[in-house]
Amino acid sequence: MARWPMDIGDIEMVDTFKIGEQLPGLVDRIVASYKADERTHYLNRTYLPSRQETIEIVQLLLELAYPGYHGRQRLNDHNVSFHVGELLPKLGDKLFGQIDQCLCYEEEQAGRLASGGERCVKKARRMTLAFLEKITDVREMLAGDVQAAYDGDPAAVNTDEVILAYPGVLAVSVYRFAHELHLMEIPLMPRIMTEWAHSQTGIDIHPGAAIGRNFFIDHGTGVVIGETAEIGNNVKLYQGVTLGAMSFPKDERGRIIRGYKRHPSVEDDVTLYANAIVLGGETKIGSETVVGGSVFITNSIPPQSTVTLKGMELKVRKRKPRDRSKSKDTDAPIPDFQI
Repeated sequence: MARWPMDIGDIEMVDTFKIGEQLPGLVDRIVASYKADERTHYLNRTYLPSRQETIEIVQLLLELAYPGYHGRQRLNDHNVSFHVGELLPKLGDKLFGQIDQCLCYEEEQAGRLASGGERCVKKARRMTLAFLEKITDVREMLAGDVQAAYDGDPAAVNTDEVILAYPGVLAVSVYRFAHELHLMEIPLMPRIMTEWAHSQTGIDIHPGAAIGRNFFIDHGTGVVIGETAEIGNNVKLYQGVTLGAMSFPKDERGRIIRGYKRHPSVEDDVTLYANAIVLGGETKIGSETVVGGSVFITNSIPPQSTVTLKGMELKVRKRKPRDRSKSKDTDAPIPDFQI
């Protein structure tokens, strides 16, 4: 049995690395770790959606949602039908495969998978067609979101820039499609989609959240929107806004109780500025309300309100000019002031 950690003298100094005789022991130890803890492996089971395939589905959906911006460029009236005709079968095939895996995964987890997953196949086929039929409806919602981003940001040059560059638009676009899958009660896949968008943008939107029309997230980094949050039409959020839960009630065995409304509701025409935190399933922000930056809210706010912090004090202390003649190194940068 080789020593571990090894001395540097145990490793042959060559241009390429070879595990050599350490390989069998290392394999045994890693496999033994699998058997010791089942929480971090997926062995002896069949069905599981592919994260990579799901990301490819997202990219195809973006290409269909925003033709000419994502994927193939230089499209025109003459070739766009051919382009869509190419994309749809490819998207449909990938969707069907992943929806089938998700449905069979759920059945397998519940111990009721039968007939080699034939029921999953039939259901997946129906769901895939139903989802594809929703693409035009989602595009209509996204057009409103893009316009809201342009209207809400004076720095935006045009809607082209908004679609190509704005992280909020990307995160909301992926959310819109994932939400449709969530409504169909397809497990895993919607969350993979929105968490991929989270990794790309820093914006965390759970696919279960209900979000109305003309939604804009400005800047975006650090925004969190929980699973049971409800957001009305014409709502604008800035970076760092959290629509979260206050606490998680537990059952008699100490397990978190799931499936109830934990996150707040935001009515129409509300603006929440940077780092505002709104918590609780019973908390409601009334319509046409403006919530200032860094506000912490756990109680409902009536419509047409302005919410700001009270009692903040800015302190400015005068500093004396530094005597530059006493500096030992006259070439070094010297601060303008000292205490």
